[in-house]
Amino acid sequence: MILVTGGTGLVGAHLLLHLTEKEATVRSIFRTSEGIEKTKSLFLLYQKEHLFSKIDWVQADINDVCSLITAFKNVKYVYHCAGLISYDPNDEELLRKINIEGTANIVNFCVEFQIKKLCHVSSIATLGSLTPNETQVTEEVEWNLESPHSDYAISKYGGEMEIWRGQQEGLDIVIVNPGVILGAGFWNQGSGLFFSSIKKGFPFYTKGSTGFVGVTDVVKIMIQLMNSKITGERFTLIAENLTFKNIISLIAEKLEAKKPQFEAKLWMTALGWRLDWLVNVIFRTKRKLSKYSANSLHSTDYISNEKIKNTLNFEFQSIDVVIKEVVSLQK
Repeated sequence: MILVTGGTGLVGAHLLLHLTEKEATVRSIFRTSEGIEKTKSLFLLYQKEHLFSKIDWVQADINDVCSLITAFKNVKYVYHCAGLISYDPNDEELLRKINIEGTANIVNFCVEFQIKKLCHVSSIATLGSLTPNETQVTEEVEWNLESPHSDYAISKYGGEMEIWRGQQEGLDIVIVNPGVILGAGFWNQGSGLFFSSIKKGFPFYTKGSTGFVGVTDVVKIMIQLMNSKITGERFTLIAENLTFKNIISLIAEKLEAKKPQFEAKLWMTALGWRLDWLVNVIFRTKRKLSKYSANSLHSTDYISNEKIKNTLNFEFQSIDVVIKEVVSLQK
């Protein structure tokens, strides 16, 4: 039996789709029936609704220890995809609760139930900061405690520390660190907001860049790693490093929407996060732009994917192809 946490999110739902296609015996936890419907909609989108019924759904929460007892019954392998993505400073406590404490609970159950292998979905946000002598970000670049980090990055880094603790307690583990994950089925959350926002018209861009990857490649790699003898390793998963101008333009082109025309310079985004803070204070709205995320829009660090390519001899789909598929499925 394979257990998937976060089966109602982008990565978890696509992972369930691929696992059921391979006729694996799969269980997934859910918190609300609305979450299950999101995953079911993905199966319908790919015309694979006949596979959805093969999933054993168990209502549980990674922060509710009692509910996890039933979820782990007869489980041998675990994919831990559950987590909170937020760059709102007001979510610091919740990020730590879910991404650190929740992961600690999963690790504890994996050790207790003698799980054969655990695959943990982390983020490129936990990769280290470049020193003056380094030219690209790899899995070996050290995390610098003195460098500025978002609350999200800190929480995911803390989650990774729990995974490494599990390894020290005898658990076989692998960690994947995806870049910005693009995929169909979740248009109004996470990276799906790229598409829905650009469709409405998104005029601004920055010259910063980051790593992007298709969700199908992410889950294929996760399955290959779990089926291999590889353990105690982490792998950066990105297909391409692209500027934000390029990615917005690519999506706009496929959506037949207006391409970005105005560069948001550093002083503009600095003003933007301050105004966003002020609006939050006055109207108690959700923060959309923090100081850290505003600065990250101008980062140009190159992120390497050589380790996973060499380890699995893996070839990533180009982001152009990924975007084309996402747009065609959403129409």
